[in-house]
Amino acid sequence: MTSREETGSRRTVIKGLAGAGVWLAMGAPEAQQPASDRPPIRRAIPSSGEQISVIGLGTYRAFDIGSDAAAREQVKPVLRELVNAGGKLIDSSPMYGSAETVVGDISAELGLRKSLFLATKVWTSGKASGIRQMEESFSRMRTDVMDLMQIHNLVDWSTHTATLKDWKQRGRVRYIGITHYHEGAYDDLERLIKTRDYDFVQLNYSIAERDAERRVLPLAQQLGVAVIANRPFTQANLFSKVRGKQLPEWVEEFDCNSWAQFFLKYIVSHPAVTCAIPATSKLAHLKDNIRAGYGKLPDNRSRQKMAQLIDEL
Repeated sequence: MTSREETGSRRTVIKGLAGAGVWLAMGAPEAQQPASDRPPIRRAIPSSGEQISVIGLGTYRAFDIGSDAAAREQVKPVLRELVNAGGKLIDSSPMYGSAETVVGDISAELGLRKSLFLATKVWTSGKASGIRQMEESFSRMRTDVMDLMQIHNLVDWSTHTATLKDWKQRGRVRYIGITHYHEGAYDDLERLIKTRDYDFVQLNYSIAERDAERRVLPLAQQLGVAVIANRPFTQANLFSKVRGKQLPEWVEEFDCNSWAQFFLKYIVSHPAVTCAIPATSKLAHLKDNIRAGYGKLPDNRSRQKMAQLIDEL
């Protein structure tokens, strides 16, 4: 999950690179050709084999725009381009303000529901409260069946798991997941992954936050649990680290044209990761992000070089 902070930070990076005379050499997102002329990289959801593209869309802060007409007009081409470029998964939550409603309204208006993989969360305690909140999410996102319902930050996970297993059996939800945003919860995530009750785990994973590589990602891969990576830009901190820095030439080996793609390609090149969900309401940023899911991905040698480069900044 990223935020509006990412917008300002990425813009600062772009300005700095332009001043250094290197942004055109890197390829500004607006100048790049649409990626949809090639198939995107897809990964299978282990529990079903269903394929989804490795770059999705988060909505934290970026889609919390309420009824602001101008802001909604800005978001419409973002959703349209996500689908045109082969993206599917869009992730939201009741704690993201009006984001669920904005996703539901715009996807219905543009006729995109069948092309999207809708994911949201339950974030409350108690069975009745959980059911009320999830029903409200269905209504806000304008869907009769939720593709993925996740237990947000493991809040009352036992109660909601029982409800969701019943709903999955009845076809109300297609997949069940658990989420967290901090490595302090990894022990709990591992314990729940081992129950095999969940199709997905969502957690923080980026080139700057690599703790998940030690145990959680290998365990998810071993037990066949799909992984969604949130905080892919470490809440925009990564863009601050590379401000004024030029991409190394060796990134051409894996079809990388921007720092955003650099960060995202590191994430989705891990074989356990099913999808990364950078959040944005900016079309140029969406186009840039989505291109990370095309072309070659870094191999293990390149991944080590990438991590070392960021660690040394």
